[in-house]
Amino acid sequence: MNNSAALILILRRAYSGEMTAALAYRGHWLSLRNLQEIAEIRQIEKEEWIHRERLGYWLRQLDVRPMWLLEIRMAILGSIILIGCNMVGWFIPMYFAGRLESQNDREYEEAAIHAEALGLEELHAELKVMAQLERDHEQYFLAKVADHPALPFWKKWFHWGA
Repeated sequence: MNNSAALILILRRAYSGEMTAALAYRGHWLSLRNLQEIAEIRQIEKEEWIHRERLGYWLRQLDVRPMWLLEIRMAILGSIILIGCNMVGWFIPMYFAGRLESQNDREYEEAAIHAEALGLEELHAELKVMAQLERDHEQYFLAKVADHPALPFWKKWFHWGA
């Protein structure tokens, strides 16, 4: 796949994925009781919506539309997670949020490589900033679960964690 096709595919997937993440974070913070954690995860939700807005801008600049079937699937998935966060306790949403953020970081780094190869310097720079923010989110969630007694089990099966 050439740089242009690869970049467009990543941007389209990330655009829809950011909606899923934002909806999931809304469910996550709604399930919490700790006011500081609520504020922190509400901020992360806000940042995911901003990423989606910026990805939408870049898709329009590249004259590309989102994949509407993926949009529908990801909206459904995000809504299921939003509801599910209220049913699974504190640890599982914290753990999987961190794991998801580590994947998003890699996705934005890969997109940045393609943008740079295409001479899209402004997009390249923005994707690098997004990747760093995803790393920051990952570190936030990693710090939250680092001392939890369930972490070794989940790390063994899902390959993420301290």
